[in-house]
Amino acid sequence: MSENSVQLQIRPEYEAQGLGAADHGEIAHSLSLFERIRNINAVRKFSILLGLIVLWELYVRIGGISEYLLPPFSTTGRALVMAFWDENLLAMIGSSITILLFGYVIGILIATALTTLAVTSRFGSDLLGTLTAMLNPLPAIALLPMALLWFGLGPDAIVFTLLHSVVWPVALNTHTGFLGVSDTQRMVGRNYGLRGLTYVAKILIPAAFPSILTGLRIGWAYAWRTLIAAELVFGGSIIDTEGTSSGGLGWFIFSNQMDLRIPYVFAGLFTVIVVGVLVENVVFRKIEQRTVARWGMQTQ
Repeated sequence: MSENSVQLQIRPEYEAQGLGAADHGEIAHSLSLFERIRNINAVRKFSILLGLIVLWELYVRIGGISEYLLPPFSTTGRALVMAFWDENLLAMIGSSITILLFGYVIGILIATALTTLAVTSRFGSDLLGTLTAMLNPLPAIALLPMALLWFGLGPDAIVFTLLHSVVWPVALNTHTGFLGVSDTQRMVGRNYGLRGLTYVAKILIPAAFPSILTGLRIGWAYAWRTLIAAELVFGGSIIDTEGTSSGGLGWFIFSNQMDLRIPYVFAGLFTVIVVGVLVENVVFRKIEQRTVARWGMQTQ
């Protein structure tokens, strides 16, 4: 086809008149007070907790359950208030958390050393893999009798069991996160000349922080329940040896169980739950918001 045979068709101009306002529906609207409150994470979780408490109270009241088997929450709440007022429960919580933090920090330092060695040398990787396979399935509380033989009737025995609860989940999750770092990020670090600890601190840790935070959460949960279990069995002996007047939270539960003060037992158990919820939703949630959520690694 020749160029002369191509004819351009020019459409006449058309101007629309009298167009009305476009109606696309409501694009955005202001949230009501109820919707704003419902979007608060703490309010939603507190509502779930409140609902469980109501179900607890109704189940005991309607079912006619004996208070020696399951006291209602109202009785447990009164016992909890009296425990703070007369039983020095706050000091017991402080004693337990102090021991827990001491073991938790030492466990994190050990896990950091093992993981750093694992990502910088083949021997370290083999060492961490072997130790994790051997010791991670072993319950931490099973080591407490040996810890008492090695360290005596004191807080050191409990700290030793806490180390076992913290080291392996933190090290395993951290190492898994390091292995998941992309090759692009690794090559960027090497191109900048980063080696050894500097490479780990500036490249691997920020990239693997979601896995590291998961390990810290799991390590905290394992350590908290191990501490309560250890105090349930050996808390009294440890306190008597030191000559102090009160034990930890686990010993509070055990001593009241021996005296058949069941509402106080449930008050202690409820305190264990509340402390765990507060640490998870205040401490770790705040860390998550300021790190991985802000960095766009995961949604809030």
